[in-house]
Amino acid sequence: MDSGWLQFDVKKIRLTKQSKVWDKTLLILTLILTVLGLIAVADASAPQALSTFNDKFYFVKQQIIWGGLGLVLLFIVSKIHYLLWEKIALPVFLLSILGLLLVIIPSVGSQILGARRWINVGPISIQPSEFVKLALAIYLAKVFSKGKGALSYFLPMGLVLVLIMFQPDLGTALVVGGTAMTQIFVSGISIFYFLGALLIGILASFVLIITSTYRRDRLMTFLEQTHDPLGKSYHIRQVLLALGSGGLFGVGLGASRQKYLFLPEAATDSIFAVVAEEVGFIGALIILFLFVAFIIRGLKIANNAPDKFSQLLATGIVAWIGVQIFLNIGSMVALTPLTGVPLPFFSYGGSALTMVLVAAGILLNISKHGKS
Repeated sequence: MDSGWLQFDVKKIRLTKQSKVWDKTLLILTLILTVLGLIAVADASAPQALSTFNDKFYFVKQQIIWGGLGLVLLFIVSKIHYLLWEKIALPVFLLSILGLLLVIIPSVGSQILGARRWINVGPISIQPSEFVKLALAIYLAKVFSKGKGALSYFLPMGLVLVLIMFQPDLGTALVVGGTAMTQIFVSGISIFYFLGALLIGILASFVLIITSTYRRDRLMTFLEQTHDPLGKSYHIRQVLLALGSGGLFGVGLGASRQKYLFLPEAATDSIFAVVAEEVGFIGALIILFLFVAFIIRGLKIANNAPDKFSQLLATGIVAWIGVQIFLNIGSMVALTPLTGVPLPFFSYGGSALTMVLVAAGILLNISKHGKS
């Protein structure tokens, strides 16, 4: 009798240990997307890198370093219990706010094309707004776990959005706002508070667009894409030319014509257009399938999360990556105005790639402690 009970208990312990593993599908998808992104950066950035630095591998070499760092951090973070993020949520959030404040100080922040979004630390350029996407998601998850009221959600979100608009960066504000509002909706606060905040956000976005010549031009270009093809509509016209040139199967890897300094931001905001030109409609669909699979696995992890904090944190991470994918690809197919939002895993940018991989590491750890 005792021997049978002991044998059953050993089996139970063994099954428990076996269930404490990462979501292997999410890990594989993350690695595939990262590798595809590095290949895409190497391809799309070559003409600009050769023209500017006389080294066609200049950008991809930097991206590989950041990608390597991001993968190391992914595996480290995946082994850190997710509850640690709940304990340090406030200092992490405050540190992200400090970064947003520093970037708008002229002597600290680096100004490029009229925007202050980067802090240069020696040869390294850091974008604090990428860090705040995760920091705010962690903080709002803690607010949810503590059962606090509506103001505890809206005040930190509002503060972050105001600081981002000081840079100014409406695209990132839309990503952060969309992520936060998704978390707030899932938290179950009063629908009246949610709809009120949503209305204020829409009105504020409209005001920001019509009061800025640059943003207003982008909106008008979206509405009238055939107007001024060599001026205001040049970017979207080149994007559509790239997509159209790709056809069903693409022009072939490395054979894009638009990347040869015709398409603006070929290695960053517009990288999907270069990829779609080379791999065609079928290849672009496969990439979209990988993104959708990543989002679905993330939602499954959120659904099986063991507690309120991990549930809302996983939801926030998936919303952040999902909203960013939608805004980037949506702007490439003229579904939304051009926003300047990078495509996760693919666009050139060390801060963006590193933070997405860190977020994936957190998702993996949550999956390890999931209900099933």
